[in-house]
Amino acid sequence: MPTSFRVIGSPSPASPVVLSVPHAGRDYPLSLRAALRAPFASLAALEDRHVDAIALAARERETLLLQEIPRAWIDLNRAEHERDPLLDEGARPANLSAKVRAGLGIVPRRTTVAGELWRRRLGADEVEARIAADHRPYHGALAETLAQARDRFGTAVLLDIHSMPPIAGGRARIVLGDRFGRAAAARFVHRMEAVLEAADMPYAINTPYAGGHILERHGRPHDRIHAIQLEIDRSLYLDDRLDAPGPGLATVTRLVRATIDALADEASAAGLAQAAE
Repeated sequence: MPTSFRVIGSPSPASPVVLSVPHAGRDYPLSLRAALRAPFASLAALEDRHVDAIALAARERETLLLQEIPRAWIDLNRAEHERDPLLDEGARPANLSAKVRAGLGIVPRRTTVAGELWRRRLGADEVEARIAADHRPYHGALAETLAQARDRFGTAVLLDIHSMPPIAGGRARIVLGDRFGRAAAARFVHRMEAVLEAADMPYAINTPYAGGHILERHGRPHDRIHAIQLEIDRSLYLDDRLDAPGPGLATVTRLVRATIDALADEASAAGLAQAAE
């Protein structure tokens, strides 16, 4: 059955590290284009622009899940209930998260620059169809891949790869998110910190990005599945317009590869320790 994502690498993981790229999709359906009120180019603001190029170049034996349909169609980093009542007729208006109130629910309603994106509200059945066809299959495949990696290696680590606009007034060029320790054991974050410090790369932890639904759903340290979000400043690897891959792509790719290696090494040590208990 066709899916809106690709699984790259062995379906039976060859590494304890599993890679996820949920926001770099650029396969825009014609029905989405026809429904736009805002200029089509404005949807690029929702993309983790070309961060998939880094993940594809950095991976070796790791299994990678790569979403091809865009975030503007459905956001895999939002929970199924995060539906926007100003856009979605099936949404419940109570207990809305700050992201949903800002127009960034499971189907984004607006961007800061372009404002409102769509010509009309979406029927409940339209959003539910996207959840069934695109959201649930991705999360189901990711959960299965992580479980297989954990069962084979004793410990699994999800590296959820994103990119971010440059942080105004801040020094951090990389942000690591572990939902304030709830999604991963500290030892894995410490190994990533060591890689960044060795590269003299300014970084922050959980501020301003602590990780979203993907980490909340899949990070289960008590069950030996850890999840960390990696946010990369787009100016590190894109051109001056923050549009196309730039001269920094190779350097960032090497940094991500070193991060994957460190996580795999730490996962192996954790798995051995678990086996010895």
